[in-house]
Amino acid sequence: MDTGTLNGIIIILLIVAFIGLTIWAYSKGRRAEFDEAARLPFADDPIVEHDTPPERAAENRHDKGGRKA
Repeated sequence: MDTGTLNGIIIILLIVAFIGLTIWAYSKGRRAEFDEAARLPFADDPIVEHDTPPERAAENRHDKGGRKA
């Protein structure tokens, strides 16, 4: 088997894989998942409540805005 035959076999396998993935991705069973993923940018983010007061949050920061002496 020479290089040309091997390249031909690899190309055929890649084309079959591409067609298989395309059929899988556009199948009707995947439509609900894609519709849900398409709505994700419009979903509201949950509100995160921080239990750390602002004074303590400043203590925990690495850069407190002051100059290093």
